Amino acid sequence: MVRRSRTALAFLLPLVLLGASCGRAKHGPLPVALVGEDDAFRTSGARLSPAAQVLRAATIEGLVGFDAEGRVVPALADRWIVTDDGQSYIFRLRDGTWPDGSPVSAESAAAALRKTLAALSGTALGLDLSPIDDVRVMADRVIEVDLDAPMPDLLTLLAQPELGLIHDKRGAGPMGLKREGEANGVGGARAAVLALIPPDKRGLPPQEGFAARSRPIHLEVVSAARAVERFNDGFVDAVLGGRIDSLPLAGVGGLTRGNVQIDPVIGLFGLMIERGDGFLSQALNREALALAIDRPALLAAFNVGGWEPTTRVVSADVEDDTGAVRERWAALDLPARRSSAVERVARWKAAGNAPPVLRIAMPDGPGSQLVLAHLTADFAAIGVGLNRVPEGTRAELRLVDSVARYGRATWFLNQLTCAVQKAVCSPVGDDLLAQARQAVDPRQRAALLGQAEGEITAANGFIPIARPLRWSLVRSGVTGFALNPWGWHPLPPLAMLPK
Repeated sequence: MVRRSRTALAFLLPLVLLGASCGRAKHGPLPVALVGEDDAFRTSGARLSPAAQVLRAATIEGLVGFDAEGRVVPALADRWIVTDDGQSYIFRLRDGTWPDGSPVSAESAAAALRKTLAALSGTALGLDLSPIDDVRVMADRVIEVDLDAPMPDLLTLLAQPELGLIHDKRGAGPMGLKREGEANGVGGARAAVLALIPPDKRGLPPQEGFAARSRPIHLEVVSAARAVERFNDGFVDAVLGGRIDSLPLAGVGGLTRGNVQIDPVIGLFGLMIERGDGFLSQALNREALALAIDRPALLAAFNVGGWEPTTRVVSADVEDDTGAVRERWAALDLPARRSSAVERVARWKAAGNAPPVLRIAMPDGPGSQLVLAHLTADFAAIGVGLNRVPEGTRAELRLVDSVARYGRATWFLNQLTCAVQKAVCSPVGDDLLAQARQAVDPRQRAALLGQAEGEITAANGFIPIARPLRWSLVRSGVTGFALNPWGWHPLPPLAMLPK
């Protein structure tokens, strides 16, 4: 669970207006634009793009899934129980078949889950799932997941798109997907039609009136700019997948016909150190960059009310935050922080080194340009140059914009372990984090997590700026959409019509 934000996000741009359109005809396809690239339809593998996560969740379900509000709901498992010690989850599988017609059995589901877990090894999500000790078959349609230590968020993790279970190279729905070609007359969109698979086609009892209560989704995977254009021109009724890099696009005219929705997410938004050599080989120099950033001014450029700056790597809104770790440099104002940073740059140059010039890998887009402009000015104020390079290009810094998958400190710290971020990390912090994962006592676990956060923070391998933002455009009358704490919106609820 995630605590309610202490300050609710309120979108102050002059674009939060009531929709004037009531959407499409009730039973017609729902046109949706999903912000993404060519890799959106590559839904296999352990590392998926945000758009691919949406499509995988729609077509390859796991034991459980998410509803529109981000709550865990049944999927391949129709019920479950948790033992009193919290170290065993027992799932009863629903009736049904895999796409090849074979029954969804405990044996086949357990094998698929074991294979999925193995594929995630070495990823941050794999670390989140590392307390899983065994997946056992208990009966024909019953499997048990045994844990080394309690995992209060196991169900949320099992609902992640990457935990969708594949049998004979295919998933079990709940939606089918049909590609429509590369362009399809919509300005270069990568288009597809997704429809809920009728229950009787999935080995389930028929549902009376199912066809009348569902609608197909016509999906276009396009750039954020194109998605907003399509929305404003009335061709799509929802835009999903907006991020900070494209946030200013939501202010383009025409939004009297729709709403901007901002999800109440937490996560990491800041700078990751990608190379620990040269100027950035010293922790104090890495800290100099963190000291230089005028976070309130950067966030103010986006005009989003309630979007607060942070210097912590772990959000204060997680369930297990004890308050032991505070915001950094609270006693120093910006001039004092920058004065300290200037001294560190001066010492670097006095040792015979050239003035540092760093590259930052970040996406293109008007939001990215705002971030870059502020960071460039901030770093110039302490004598450090900054140049942008495209995402995926070799650079000293990388802009990180990631939403937490669950609301606990372990998610944040797992992103910054030496196994995931090899350039700059804290082996001591890793050891404390490993101990915390195995701790059964909640107070001991929280204390270890606080210590781990302190060590990982001191390494200065990640420079926090704020929480991420996720935005959508949703026309009035569209059902099946709701704000949620995970920042992505499942397609199946959008395909179900209200009774």
